[in-house]
Amino acid sequence: MGTKKGNLSIDSENIFPIIKKWVYSDHDIFFRELISNGCDAITKLKKLDMMGEYELPDDYKAKIQVIVNPEEKTLKFVDNGLGMTADEVEEYITQIAFSGATQFLEKYKDKTSEDEMIGHFGLGFYSAFMVADEVHIDSLSYQDGAVPVHWASEGGTEYEMQDGNKEEVGTEITLFLNEDSLEFANEYRAREVLEKYCSFMPVEIFLSKENAEPEYETIDEEDVLDTDEVVEHITEEEKEDEEKEDEEGKKSEPKKKAKIVKRPVSISDTHPLWAKNPSECTKEEYLEFYRKVFMDYKEPLFWIHLNMDYPFNLKGILYFPKINMEYDSLEGVIKLYNNQVFIADNIKEVIPDFLMVLKGVIDCPDLPLNVSRSALQNDGFVNKVADYISKKVADKLTGMFKTDKENYEKYWDDISPFVKFGCLKDEKFGEKIKDSIIFKDLDHKYLTLEECIEANGGSVVTPAEETKEEKRPDAAKEGAEEKAAENEVEEIKTNIYYVTNEQQQSQYINMFKEQGQDAILLTHNIDTSFITYLEQHNPNIRFQRIDAEVHNSLKDEVAEEEQEEFKKTTDSLIEVFRKELNNDKLDVKVERLKDDNVASMAVLPEQSRRMEEMMKMYNMGGMDTSAFATPATLILNSNHPLVKFVVEHKRSKSVPVICRQLYDLAMLAHKPLSPAEMTAFVQRSNEIMMLLTK
Repeated sequence: MGTKKGNLSIDSENIFPIIKKWVYSDHDIFFRELISNGCDAITKLKKLDMMGEYELPDDYKAKIQVIVNPEEKTLKFVDNGLGMTADEVEEYITQIAFSGATQFLEKYKDKTSEDEMIGHFGLGFYSAFMVADEVHIDSLSYQDGAVPVHWASEGGTEYEMQDGNKEEVGTEITLFLNEDSLEFANEYRAREVLEKYCSFMPVEIFLSKENAEPEYETIDEEDVLDTDEVVEHITEEEKEDEEKEDEEGKKSEPKKKAKIVKRPVSISDTHPLWAKNPSECTKEEYLEFYRKVFMDYKEPLFWIHLNMDYPFNLKGILYFPKINMEYDSLEGVIKLYNNQVFIADNIKEVIPDFLMVLKGVIDCPDLPLNVSRSALQNDGFVNKVADYISKKVADKLTGMFKTDKENYEKYWDDISPFVKFGCLKDEKFGEKIKDSIIFKDLDHKYLTLEECIEANGGSVVTPAEETKEEKRPDAAKEGAEEKAAENEVEEIKTNIYYVTNEQQQSQYINMFKEQGQDAILLTHNIDTSFITYLEQHNPNIRFQRIDAEVHNSLKDEVAEEEQEEFKKTTDSLIEVFRKELNNDKLDVKVERLKDDNVASMAVLPEQSRRMEEMMKMYNMGGMDTSAFATPATLILNSNHPLVKFVVEHKRSKSVPVICRQLYDLAMLAHKPLSPAEMTAFVQRSNEIMMLLTK
């Protein structure tokens, strides 16, 4: 064949700017595209061999070579797949996947949104022109009598094609890199990109530097393979005083070794762990895979191995990492693959939001990808994949709760934030996991929601039971209503008390414990939203922070004959504290607390606190929300000597100091003081201690 010149079969010269600007978001992705094409060529050749249409050589070993040449500023991709004839190069390369490119250009030449790039147009090869000024193809087809072909293009719409000189079946693509992309001719940069995109390709991939000096290694003679290039045979003579003798007293033979050219190591693991059956994988393999892929040497809590063939093909491994909530980011990394070809990290269409804290890999060959394989089409199938992943995570957690509760409780503090987030974001997940949600009490024992309700004297009412209640005959309903009217307690929701900060709320905790009361620990930011969610799904309960009110069990009742005197004491204390704290609107209540060691405390109604927390959470503009905050109520214990002193010695010089100190002490146990308040509190405390020295 003589030299053939021609134009690429497209109607616009804008194909390459379009590819560079819109189709591929990352320029280094051309590695993945060219190697994927090589893998396809090898797969097709193996299929032809299986069908008897071609016979592979006995020593055939599928491989792709990536060869960098920084001196020549070139990068080569060599595969030993089925190769191409001149006609096939004409069809598959110059026509850019048949007529699809024409419609492609017509539709997208005025578009700028990557998300609109939909379809498979065979443009993977042309990703090379993102980094190359010129691209050559040398190919030899597997077909009998095939003539090698050489194709070249400088990135416009013109090309040249002629007979080539390739002697082995397969294809070699040479990129003459542009000045902005010379980094890819660097061996270390090339390895970095290959490990990013091609670590698990189904074909072995070898990286080398053209004309590099060979590296050598010494191995035992018995380990030498037929394919090894032996440079030297070595016999290691052992020193006489180190000679070893066997049981018969014979001297051991000198060790025989060989110096060989260092064996190349494939960048690609062609049989990744996720592709194996879970029963074939060991704990150490799971941990080693985790360390290798995510460079995380903290051992994960546990993992889920996904292995599904119907109704769609999906495999993968999801790891639950151990997270330091104070320092670590809550965002994990879930790598998406398509037939072992890396697509992207954390594609939200496939991975539910609440599982983004996990680390893992998912391989789903059935996912519909856009032209660059980098984004997913908006397809109902994608939602099914996301639902399946969510279901498998819920199944794993509920199974662990039932069969391995000890470990489940051990992991709970780490996994609870995303489990709760999952309930808020995914109704189906919340329904599956609801009976496996647990809470830590003040003794650090774990209780289910049902156990929390029962511990507080209530009972669980499920939505199904509510529906049953609605369907009861009218007469039965009337009877129930009359009974409820007679006994008002049945209409009151069961209170579940909780603690958000064990250290700060220790005073309230101690009072609760002394009276045999219990509470649960809810220390994460998400808990405010989560308890609202639980109340909506369990209408017979309400959550209340331990300092939202003074629990009845903490108070002594005031006898009827003492009511009038107690009212005078209350009015007097309110007047004094409002005056000394210079706050006419200060909310003060007086109680007889059973704990005589507590002089003052502060409470804030639950709904007011939640509203305040929600305003802070959604205050994106950073405006000061303190003006909208509900002031806490000061509770004074009429049984305490300091409070009695204030009542009995209103005009004493010590009263102003005592009032301010009691107020600050109450607030300290309720929430952090402002800088100015803390400064005043410390100074006042020092002054009080100085009085003790006089």
